Amino acid sequence: MAGKKQFDVDVVLDAAMVQFWRAGYADTSLDDLSRTTGLNRSSLYSSFGDKDSLYLRCLDRYAVRYGDRYEQALSCGATGEPLRAVRAFFEVTLQRIADPDVPDGCLVAQTAMATPVLSPAIATRAIEAVGLQHARLRTALSTEWAEGDAENYATHITAVNQSLAVMSRARASQTQLRAIVDISMSALSRALRGRG
Repeated sequence: MAGKKQFDVDVVLDAAMVQFWRAGYADTSLDDLSRTTGLNRSSLYSSFGDKDSLYLRCLDRYAVRYGDRYEQALSCGATGEPLRAVRAFFEVTLQRIADPDVPDGCLVAQTAMATPVLSPAIATRAIEAVGLQHARLRTALSTEWAEGDAENYATHITAVNQSLAVMSRARASQTQLRAIVDISMSALSRALRGRG
């Protein structure tokens, strides 16, 4: 039927997301997007708008997909088990990094590092995504720590989590990445014991 979309929007967004994730915003051309999604330029424009609009949709899709996993992992923090919650949180990142079906790193971390050269809308969305991750961690930690301590440890864990993504792009092994997590967990455990 004329005028009716003949493609699955979710499949196209996933393909575009992986392309942006693999190559970055600046190094992804409309030809790359056309090749990976199977849509010509006019279909991409009419369905998703310009490159910035498509990137924002992909960034939102990524943030929801992994944000839900982080949220679930941190849910045990609400039951007074912050160490278990943070370990589960890191496990989401390690599993994503080990997944052979997606690129190394993290689309949010990659975007945050490129904010000086991105549009204000994309830069803002990346900063919001990192902020949301930080807020989730702070909530999970606040069951055991005063607000200031929960804030500081949430900031630290967010930074470590983003560094895992960067290190994976630099070809750090799973053993090295797990060592980073183990050291962070050990420091967190000592801090908790020191409160008692």
